[in-house]
Parts: sequence; C-alpha cells; structure tokens
Amino acid sequence: MKIDTLGVQAFIAIADHGRFQKAADALNITQAALSRRLSNLERSLNVALVQRTTRSLELTDIGRDFLPHARRLLGELAAALTEIRESGRAQRGDVAIACVPTVGVHWLPRVLPRYAEKHPANRVRILDHTSAGVAGAVLRREAELGIHIGGAPHPELDVVPLFSDRFVLICRADHPLASRRRLAWRALAGQPLILAGAGSSNRPLLDQAPGLPQLPPAFYEVQRSSTAVGLVAQGLGVAVVPRLAVQDGAFPDLRVVPLVDPVVEKPLALIARRSTQLSPAASALHALMREHAGLR
Repeated sequence: MKIDTLGVQAFIAIADHGRFQKAADALNITQAALSRRLSNLERSLNVALVQRTTRSLELTDIGRDFLPHARRLLGELAAALTEIRESGRAQRGDVAIACVPTVGVHWLPRVLPRYAEKHPANRVRILDHTSAGVAGAVLRREAELGIHIGGAPHPELDVVPLFSDRFVLICRADHPLASRRRLAWRALAGQPLILAGAGSSNRPLLDQAPGLPQLPPAFYEVQRSSTAVGLVAQGLGVAVVPRLAVQDGAFPDLRVVPLVDPVVEKPLALIARRSTQLSPAASALHALMREHAGLR
C-alpha cells in the first residue's frame, strides 16, 4: 500500500489546529488543497477520520485512534531522513578500520582525536591484525579501510603509500647500548636479542632487507612488537622493533637507538576496496589520514 505522507501531514495539522484554515496556514497551502489531501487519505483508507459540520469539526473514533500512529509515522520518517542527510555530510556514521598493531599503538591515536573533533557523532571500530590479516579484513568487508605493510599491490585493493616506519633497537636506560646515538646491526652480536618470529609480519622485512647482515639467534621470538617492548622493560634483553612500537612516554626507562648500516624501514600503506565506494564517514577518515601523512 502506498503511504500518503501528505495526507497524514494534513490530518495531523487539522487535529492540532482544530480548523481547516489554521491547519492550511500552518502547512503553507490553501484550504482547498488541505481538504483535498485529507479526502485522498480517507478515500485510500476507506474510513472517515474527521467529522465536519458547518460550524465545527472533530475527529472520528477511528481518527482519534489513528492520530498517535500518524504522529509516530511522520516522526520516524523525519528522523530517518535526518540520519541519511547527516550521514551524507559525514556528520554521523560508523567506520571500521583494520591496522597492524604498531599503527594502532602510535600513529592512529594521533589522527583519531582530529576525526572525533570534526565528526563527534561518528563511531570508529579498530581491528588490529597482521599485515595479511588487514588485507583480508578489507577484502571480506569487515573493514572499509586498512593500514598494512606495503608490498606487491593486490588487484582488488586501492593502495596509497602513507609513510615508512624505521626499525630501531630498544633497551633499558641502564644498558651499555643506551647511550649510543646510532648502532650498526653488526653490533647486535652477543646481545640477548628479542626478535620478531616467523609468523610476524615484520620478520620478512628483516630477512629480505638488502645489505642486512645475518642476525644472531634470538633469545626470545615474539609475534607482536608490544610483547617485545614488555620483555625489554623487564630486563630480559634488547629488541629490534619498528619505531612506532614504542609509544612516547609510555616506558620512561627505555631508550630507542636508531639502527644503521643499513637503515631498514617498514613501508605502511592505506588500503580500501577498489570496487566499493567508501561511506561518507570512511571517506572523511581516509582523507584525514592522507592529510596527516602529508599527502594531498
């Protein structure tokens, strides 16, 4: 059945104002147009909603019963239209983003406060995965956006290089290497080393880095850089991690030493599905992340 919203609107105005002329003035239409809208509604329902006389009008029993339903109908329609309009302006909406853990620890928290300031009604869901897991989440539509380790492009993904995250050594402040301004990789020999394990997204970058000498055996292998940071904080060794793994101020007793000869970096890229248009909320976040990375 076709919903006659104009007729419902006319009926509510008549019920609220008690006179056809006042109701017509409130809707900014003529009295004849108002009467026609009400008649069309009553005809489509095959009932009388308003009882008219030459001097007064009142709602019929059916009209009185219908009035609260009519108000709710127009209220829900107005709310739905407002939500669609605000979503189209990126003022309201939900967005899911998948990212590698180091991005979630250090970089994304710098972007999200600006996003929240611009779009306070938008909610963000963050999924932390390995690099392959990030791509999978975007391809499976679990997330609209993703930030993962850049590499060979996927035919179904749009890829925007964001920035590179440098590998560093972290150690406690009382460690002999803590005072070094930089450190060559070969100087790691003999150290109780904490490294990314075979299942980590970081390990292939270390194994395949041009000019990188063979790393000494690890005392501890970890899957997440945050675990390595925790082990170093407890004095269990020194660790090679991406710089973003160490949040400024979170571990005041740790020191970060850049690794050189060679410098090894982890390229990070913003991804989205090629075949799907981003929602307004996701599009706004996509633009803000590009801006934060210094991209146009």
